[in-house]
Amino acid sequence: MTAQVQARWTAVCRYDDLIPERGVAALVDGAAVAVFRTHDGQLYALSNLDPFSSASVLSRGIVGDRGGRPTVASPIYKQVFDLTTGICLDDPTVSVPTYPVRLVDGAVEVCSP
Repeated sequence: MTAQVQARWTAVCRYDDLIPERGVAALVDGAAVAVFRTHDGQLYALSNLDPFSSASVLSRGIVGDRGGRPTVASPIYKQVFDLTTGICLDDPTVSVPTYPVRLVDGAVEVCSP
């Protein structure tokens, strides 16, 4: 018999407090998470830890797109990460974890890592 794991969601901020094309950092069950709202209103969450610099800075990165894919560029060495997959578009052998994110009654919630 297998046990079902219950997803735990953590409210990190209000949707209206997220400035489009800017990120915010949040601590979700001990993990540093970067949350983004893109210009079209979509929400994304990924690890805030830049694997190239080992600094928690991705939430301060430059949001954009590459070939129609939503991205964030690290503010340290400028590597670009796909917001949907976490894969580094400049070095596909490197990626960061992504997390489910949802909007509930105006609050942005991230699923625990």
